Amino acid sequence: MCGIGGFVDYKRDARHYAAAAHRMQHALTPRGPDAAGEYQDADAVLVHRRLIVIDPEGGAQPMHAPDGDTVLVYNGELYNTEEIRKDLLARGHTFRSHADTEVLLHAFLEWDTDAFARLNGIFACAFWQPRARRLVLCRDRLGVKPLFVARLHGGLVFGSTIGAVLCHPAVEPEVDEDGLRALLLLGPARPPASGVFRQIDSLLPGHYAVFTPEGYTDRAYWQLEAREHTDTLEQTIERTHELICDAAKRQLVSDVPLACFLSGGLDSSILSMLAAKEYAARGETLHTWSVDYRDNDKYFTKNSFQPSGDNEFIQMMADTLGTRHHNVVIEPDALCAALLPATDARDLPGMADVDSSLLLFCAAVKNGGTTVCLSGECADELFGGYPWYHREEILFEDTFPWSRSVGLRLGLLAPGIVRDGAAFVREHYLATCRRAPGLPSDSPKDARMREMFVLNLDWFMATLLEGRVAKGYRPKKRRRHGACPVPAAFVQ
Repeated sequence: MCGIGGFVDYKRDARHYAAAAHRMQHALTPRGPDAAGEYQDADAVLVHRRLIVIDPEGGAQPMHAPDGDTVLVYNGELYNTEEIRKDLLARGHTFRSHADTEVLLHAFLEWDTDAFARLNGIFACAFWQPRARRLVLCRDRLGVKPLFVARLHGGLVFGSTIGAVLCHPAVEPEVDEDGLRALLLLGPARPPASGVFRQIDSLLPGHYAVFTPEGYTDRAYWQLEAREHTDTLEQTIERTHELICDAAKRQLVSDVPLACFLSGGLDSSILSMLAAKEYAARGETLHTWSVDYRDNDKYFTKNSFQPSGDNEFIQMMADTLGTRHHNVVIEPDALCAALLPATDARDLPGMADVDSSLLLFCAAVKNGGTTVCLSGECADELFGGYPWYHREEILFEDTFPWSRSVGLRLGLLAPGIVRDGAAFVREHYLATCRRAPGLPSDSPKDARMREMFVLNLDWFMATLLEGRVAKGYRPKKRRRHGACPVPAAFVQ
């Protein structure tokens, strides 16, 4: 994971805000601890923080086009790098590295914004063209990589985090009424386009934006479609198998140590199995990691999301796959101490102990020598793994299925804290349902399943993705609250 940021100012020399660029770099350091870079001219400043995964020497950023007229800062990974590189070579492009950053830059030089629909990956990127005075921002199709934007009079600020955008002195840390209602009534989720703070928006997944002296435009280059499913069951199984295997193989490309998160569930077990096979073919052993809590076996209580404990299945899979397995045990005191650092990492109030657990877990994995991990996160959103997909009494509830407590939340607030809170939540729910594509042949259940899928895609999945703190994020010491302890990892 890396971090990008910057600003464009058509009214004043952007270099006047050099101190803001320095603060952006500092704010983005947890996302990119390995290297930093910066570009400045009279109109624009771009900053980059890098976590090195591929081509340590050739992937340095900001990256300049051969003619010097396009500058790129980029956070992400392209999984079809070699296919695009081959196409560009045939069109006369030459490359100095094997970094996907250079391929992305040349794809933009060749196809401009039409390049985005060709990309298979997770990314947020910014292209600055000095002569045209043109900034182009883009975000991946499902919004795995964040990108926040603040539009100013004659200018624009962008960044991978809300905190980076707030580093610019013209962006005020003010939460408006909609932001307050989002925090108090929808949190830890937030509306897809919202940055919670008054001036800050989130560029939508599958969108790109263009900013010039003439104005700002925002367009979709990809959107979800409904199509008739004509494959047989056998064809569906085979196609799903092909897609999962292809996705896993593409994500195993790394020039730094890579491992898998293993919880013992179907999602992480399948990915670990595919990765272990790939590593075995190279004569290597895959490392897997799991997390547990002190005395969890004593106090575990089953629920509809987790009907049984994980440890038995984790050990079964690690033994079967022959991985070198590491188990991180988190102490309750450490979990509590990490609550505030985890909120810092997310930039907003989030999922409390879920976020602090992930922060401590990732820190332990990084301390154990691993930079990149694959996980099965968000497979439940895509493959219907939650109760509200298959329990019709929940499926047909006319509300967000994971947020039925709006009345309770409102009851905890003093009168006047928020206005029209229930209507605010209701309108966001209905607007999301209206975005669900459909077919004339859909039954009422089919139509509702499509709505549920989009509700999960735009809200629940986005919340989980934002909760995945930066790889290698090291908790900062806090003067008031003490240090955030990192747990030891024990090999089982």
